[in-house]
Amino acid sequence: MLQGIAFYFFSAVMIASALMVIAARNPVHSVLFLILAFFNAAALFVLLGAEFLAMILIVVYVGAVAVLFLFVVMMLDIDFVELRRGFMNYLPLGAVIGGLIFFELAFVMFVWTADPGAPLRPTPAGVTNTEALGRILYTDYIFYFQTAGLILLVAMIGAIVLTLRHRPDVRRQSISRQNARQPADAIEMRDVKPGQGS
Repeated sequence: MLQGIAFYFFSAVMIASALMVIAARNPVHSVLFLILAFFNAAALFVLLGAEFLAMILIVVYVGAVAVLFLFVVMMLDIDFVELRRGFMNYLPLGAVIGGLIFFELAFVMFVWTADPGAPLRPTPAGVTNTEALGRILYTDYIFYFQTAGLILLVAMIGAIVLTLRHRPDVRRQSISRQNARQPADAIEMRDVKPGQGS
């Protein structure tokens, strides 16, 4: 009963967070909702008994979100002075979200218990959970795994293309012009007479 309530609670929060990721106009807010969605997905993995996946989700994806946050800030030139003007207006919402994350973590750590009827070792004897997961991913689901990687690669290239803007005040590199340069274009010989140097 308690496990079912926790499942629906974490699922509802994760779906709402995922919708806010694409609905928020501010990219910083989108990243914060994405972090919340990752935390809820990790909690669902814990409820399913996949502690390794939950740990990987927190360590890898939430850690990578910090890099994504830095990438968004650097590419979009976000004015933090303008964002800080309405800081007090968003403080109650931030406090509610922070309290929600704290409640979820406390719920998972102190309230959740494993099912006594669940098998203690779902993996074959002599095989670790990580090795069994690797065997499944790279044998039975190799095509789906590679397809997901290809989709992520296309999404990454699309994000770079969309954020790459040509600005007049930024010097850009031209490979063809660099290859076509001659020594005469880069070096200027001058005959400086004695006493004329600065």
